[in-house]
Amino acid sequence: MNAPTAFGRVLPLNKGWLAKLPPEEVIEPDLPIIDTHHHLWAALPAALPQGDSKEDHTYLLEQFAQDVNSGHNTLATVYMECHNNYRTSGPVDMMPVGETEFAAAIGAASDKGGHGKTRICAAIMGSADLSLGARVRPVLEAHIEAGQGRFRGVRATAGYDADPIIGNTTEVPGGYLRPEFRAGVAELTALGLTLDTWVFFHQLRDTLALARACPDTHIVMGHCGGALGYGPYTGKRDEVFVQWKRNVTELAACPNVTAKLGGLMIRLAAIDYGTLAAPLSSAQIARLWGPYIETCIELFGPKRCVFESNFPVEKQGTSWVTLWNAFKRITAGASADEKLAMYSGNAQRVYRL
Repeated sequence: MNAPTAFGRVLPLNKGWLAKLPPEEVIEPDLPIIDTHHHLWAALPAALPQGDSKEDHTYLLEQFAQDVNSGHNTLATVYMECHNNYRTSGPVDMMPVGETEFAAAIGAASDKGGHGKTRICAAIMGSADLSLGARVRPVLEAHIEAGQGRFRGVRATAGYDADPIIGNTTEVPGGYLRPEFRAGVAELTALGLTLDTWVFFHQLRDTLALARACPDTHIVMGHCGGALGYGPYTGKRDEVFVQWKRNVTELAACPNVTAKLGGLMIRLAAIDYGTLAAPLSSAQIARLWGPYIETCIELFGPKRCVFESNFPVEKQGTSWVTLWNAFKRITAGASADEKLAMYSGNAQRVYRL
């Protein structure tokens, strides 16, 4: 690998390069973990920012189970929507329910055994057009039915930057500010469901306004608040960090918001893994990501933080063992109770496991 990484895109795995990662002993192997954010797909969903390669992106139960069983005490996982396996017929608003059906089937297969002790897809976060307002209620009810007891809420992605190189997750900014979107959030809340959010660092005030307008909604701030380090933000790490921290500080003042820690590989761009001879160790990753994760823990407190693998996206640059070792290095100074909360207890509460 010697070409610069196309950050913000989901690229095929370079298995030969990943094999060069030095083996590591699992840190704190008995610490219970609930992975609050991963994806599965038979092929890369068209809605995701993609690279140019058409190589195989298959990542289903078998592949994920191999990673989960490679180390760390992972009790359960939360499937996160990625515009995958939508229905191809019927009402457009109902098409995202197909993804919940897909994840629920994988969860049922996991529960039957044969893939290790981890309850994969124990909870499901789906997709729904919350800008439908009150009309989203039957869509959410269909998700609940399709989830077979696993459906826990919706992820609404709204990442937008004026520079197309970033790879947006929405075509129009400001979606969280629309009254019809908030009306849809009210329907979500009435059903006792969780809202996962995902915006870039300079949009966090939109999430702040949403959290203040919907104080009864349990909101999760995805991917450490979406710091960027490529495109127009190349070489502006300190400047970005200052703005990111200011916005995260304000958001942390909202008691209904939980911080999800992780998801930094393809957006923060702290590691240009495309140019590295071999993957970084967990200690090296911890030094690069530590300031963001430590700041979130300091601001939100250990009782309002959860961890995520964001696999297979993070797998572009590291392994399962190395990733969770990096997290554990960052939280080495936390108490046993604080670690239990951040790695599993809070997830049980947020996603009702």
